[in-house]
Amino acid sequence: MLLQGKLTLKAPIQKVWDSILDPQTLLSCIPGAEKIERIDDKTYDCVVKQKVGPISVRFKFKAVLTEIEPPTHIRFVGEGDDVGKAGHFRHKTTVELKEISPGEVEIDYSSDVSIVGRLATFGDKIMRAKAKKLTEELTKRLQQRLEGLAS
Repeated sequence: MLLQGKLTLKAPIQKVWDSILDPQTLLSCIPGAEKIERIDDKTYDCVVKQKVGPISVRFKFKAVLTEIEPPTHIRFVGEGDDVGKAGHFRHKTTVELKEISPGEVEIDYSSDVSIVGRLATFGDKIMRAKAKKLTEELTKRLQQRLEGLAS
């Protein structure tokens, strides 16, 4: 399943860049994130809990940065399993940051996600709706966090 979208944040591009690579910022902004820990310069150990329909999952996974071009481009891959054995997922994600005006950044993202197991039974439409809702919440939380850092 290919998930793509754009979001806009009001902050300088370097601040946005630093924030999206910071485990504490990610932990506070990603809905359902329980653990995001930097293992080394390119690897993060993560646990994220989500509910889709009647199924709750708690994915434990590694995310590895495969391309980094500060402050405009990140590509990373991740793979993990639900601790309750409801599924397995893999993703390849590309994130592009572009300053569209001073203090305003557009983030363009694309994720190729593969899910197997009980979660896969929900199909494309439900998974896309869930992803859209999570992206909206992430954007809101990240903007609030960036505004808090401005003071």
